Amino acid sequence: MRRPTLIWLATLCFAWGIGMRGQAQSFTWVDLQELTVHRLTGVSANGGVVVGVVRDEQGRSRAFRWTVWEGQQELGTLGGLRSQALAVSADGRVVVGMAENGYGHTRAFRWTAETGMEDLGTLGGLESEALAVAANGQVVVGTAEDAYGRFRAFRWTVNQGMTDLGTLGGSESEALAVSADGRVVVGMAEDARGRRRAFRWTAETGMEDLGTLGGDWSQALAVSADGRVVVGMAEDARGRRRAFRWTAETGMEDLGTLGGWDSKAVWVSEDGSVIVGVAQDKEGVWRTFHWQTGKMRVLRKVYNGLLSRGSMFWGAPVVSYNGRYMAGTGYNAAHDRVEVFLLDAAGLLMAMN
Repeated sequence: MRRPTLIWLATLCFAWGIGMRGQAQSFTWVDLQELTVHRLTGVSANGGVVVGVVRDEQGRSRAFRWTVWEGQQELGTLGGLRSQALAVSADGRVVVGMAENGYGHTRAFRWTAETGMEDLGTLGGLESEALAVAANGQVVVGTAEDAYGRFRAFRWTVNQGMTDLGTLGGSESEALAVSADGRVVVGMAEDARGRRRAFRWTAETGMEDLGTLGGDWSQALAVSADGRVVVGMAEDARGRRRAFRWTAETGMEDLGTLGGWDSKAVWVSEDGSVIVGVAQDKEGVWRTFHWQTGKMRVLRKVYNGLLSRGSMFWGAPVVSYNGRYMAGTGYNAAHDRVEVFLLDAAGLLMAMN
């Protein structure tokens, strides 16, 4: 596996340093082909750590962690051939994801520099996946197979190990996000009719069905730091997939689109006021959006001064817990190719109206 080029490291170190000292926005493009990056899945609160999935020379997926200070590090496996890093703690020290063990089974893992890759086990079955981690790295959530072969949402802690969060009356569920303190878990679970519905779970209330926008299914993909605001995607009465924002007071609200048919919300700010996701425009092209105070905008317009003419974001970027840093892929018009980017918003994400 090739390490990042010295030019790339120097550029990002410089951008990161300026952002930390001067509180100025910065945007850095990185050559995607040069890094063999397949997918980015997380960025730390200070922008100094990025995690995701790379492809090795045989095309196998491998979990990686990149830091400003040490460059790219492959995290290995649990004895198998493949692994994926799917989330990172706020300080960048804890990485979670899934990796194959020596028997070829996919298992949830938690990685630190001190412990290496730790197998989190299952709920009695053979496989599991860690999909999110609390800001402090002490709570991990995901999905795991039970003794009956059903995949169930789980919550894992150092003291209690892996706990089955149940369902909404059906057979299966998966936990997709967790609040900063680890007390609120959101995701998707089957109800008694087999419909997949967005849920919000706490130890006090258990699993709560968040409903839909008039259709049959919904999926909760992110939750605010305090657990009060949930965002994701739900079917409406016309069969469209729409981004939603949910609170106990308002219920599920349709965030709309950029003029097209479908949308999906994938990140929400600490206070729940800002949302990032992807939505179709009137030509049906998927664009990354920024939503605040009822208004959805193309993300490129929010950061118009930092992007060169013709450049654009592709897909939904990963955003740090505090909303300052974003990492993802996009089209760099200057180089006429797809590249990885690291954006230091320096408060701009929260300040837009």
